[in-house]
Amino acid sequence: MANDRPIIIKKIKKIEGGHHGGAWKVAYADFVTAMMAFFLLMWLINMTSPEQKMGVADYFAPASISESKSGSGGILGGTQIGKDGAQSSGASGRASTMPKPTTVTEQQNKDSSGEAEKAEAEISESALDEALSRREEMAFKSAAESLRQAMQDLPELAELSKSLMIDQTPEGLRIQIVDQEGLSMFQPGSVQPRPRTVALLRAVGQIILRLPNRITISGHTDSAPMQGNAGGNWGLSFGRADSARKILRESEVPQTRIHSVIGKAGSEPLYPDDPYTAGNRRISIILLRESPPLPPGHRL
Repeated sequence: MANDRPIIIKKIKKIEGGHHGGAWKVAYADFVTAMMAFFLLMWLINMTSPEQKMGVADYFAPASISESKSGSGGILGGTQIGKDGAQSSGASGRASTMPKPTTVTEQQNKDSSGEAEKAEAEISESALDEALSRREEMAFKSAAESLRQAMQDLPELAELSKSLMIDQTPEGLRIQIVDQEGLSMFQPGSVQPRPRTVALLRAVGQIILRLPNRITISGHTDSAPMQGNAGGNWGLSFGRADSARKILRESEVPQTRIHSVIGKAGSEPLYPDDPYTAGNRRISIILLRESPPLPPGHRL
């Protein structure tokens, strides 16, 4: 019979494939853009100063809102005749005329900035002083070596190698011309220097001219009382120091470089255990640890 034919049901499976759509690309592009903006923001934050950051923060801070009852009495209050409304002159104009309050963070930034500048200035000054001290130390060593070399190069000074003493003191570079037994630098009981003393002082003067430091000249005697001299050992020591000053002036050492000329008699013996020995009789020249004063009228 026609109605007895079997019923056949076909199930068709749809296989999906090919293009999956591009929605993920849009999401990925948004993510990359956000990351780029984030890293750009971090870079800008790192490059700006605290003052610039405060300026940006103040720019985005909400403006002060007037509590005037004019107009609508709200944020968008208008104006009325004879009275100023909440925004009668414009929000930007009103905000610009109001004094900017100093926040706690801004004050802290100012204080920390001032302390940092002060500390940096102190460090810079300390470093400068240290550098100048090292340079002066090297200049003193070079001067001492030059003077010792001059002693070897000049035959007339060779016998005075033991009469010249060079060392550094807290005051500066000290050069001493010292008597030896049987080899004195001045005539006995006189302020007149011997020829070898003049030659040695002139060599010292050439070294002094290489440095800008001022000098002090002091004369010393032993503790034996001086007979036949009205000033005694004090007058003799000062006279010998002044004779040394005159020889240095003849060597073209400027007068402005000479800080003081002093006679100390036997008050500061070189050999305290034997105040009567010949080594206590000496001329001491000290290059002070400082620059000479500028002459009057001189401008940097």
